Amino acid sequence: MQDVIIIGGGAAGLSAALQLGRSRRTVTVIDAGHPRNETAAGVHGFLTRDGVSPLELIRLGRADLEPYDVRVVEGTVVDAAKVDDGFHITLEDGSTLNAKRILVTTGVVDKLPEIPGLAERWGKDLAHCPYCHGWEIRDQTIGVIGSGTLAVHQALLFRQWSPNITLFLHSAPEPTAVERQQLAARGIRIVEGTVARIHSEDDAVTSVELADGTIHPVQALTAQSRVIAQAPFLPMLGLVPVVSEFSELVESDENGATAVPGVWVAGNVTDMRITVPAAALAGSFAGMTINMDMMAEELDQAVAAH
Repeated sequence: MQDVIIIGGGAAGLSAALQLGRSRRTVTVIDAGHPRNETAAGVHGFLTRDGVSPLELIRLGRADLEPYDVRVVEGTVVDAAKVDDGFHITLEDGSTLNAKRILVTTGVVDKLPEIPGLAERWGKDLAHCPYCHGWEIRDQTIGVIGSGTLAVHQALLFRQWSPNITLFLHSAPEPTAVERQQLAARGIRIVEGTVARIHSEDDAVTSVELADGTIHPVQALTAQSRVIAQAPFLPMLGLVPVVSEFSELVESDENGATAVPGVWVAGNVTDMRITVPAAALAGSFAGMTINMDMMAEELDQAVAAH
């Protein structure tokens, strides 16, 4: 019986494991080995680690755990159940684990607009977050693929990094008069019509083709993905992700506690806005709060037995 099982070994999960390990808790981290940002060249905006590759960041994080009673298990959770003294977890290979608390930090999967040639640019010259990758595509001709109500916001946001922004409306709502005025004031071009295909050459995006056959040269792209919690086992624990236009995520309080006692979440699985440094912070707070929760329970048991 472990104190805590952490499902997901990215920035949030490893940071939580570090705090829990330093709190003298026994911890197992289960990681499938495919972080959301694995196709990106680097993680940015992370103090002392700006530009480090995502997989190298994970390697460094795991190395930090070595002095503590924390182990990392490669695997995928296929079943999770509440039992009398905690939780029972089953992995894809049939192995099982038990713990008093569970922290889910599996992140999300990104559902992109279904446009031929778009998904292949993910993590390369297709950026969804300017704070993560805006500097790398600064001053380039950036095409914003509109697919929802945030299209205008996204175009205005990326304007900070380049004066050459084109908003392809695609399936986004028609901009209001005020939004059109804002876009015009910032020199952002609006292109009506449905995007039919994204063209690339020599592993670099080159243009956006519309359904009417017109071609618009671009050097980089951004699109609003719909983020979905990467944790199909959640309903087995009594947690159903909340569905919105932008996401399917797990609700939690500010410390990561869910509606199911003993189950916690941290990172993008509960908050679509946060970047890698913020995920690390959320995981760290979750780890500390889980330790405090367990201390309170242990104190009650000690007093009752005294």
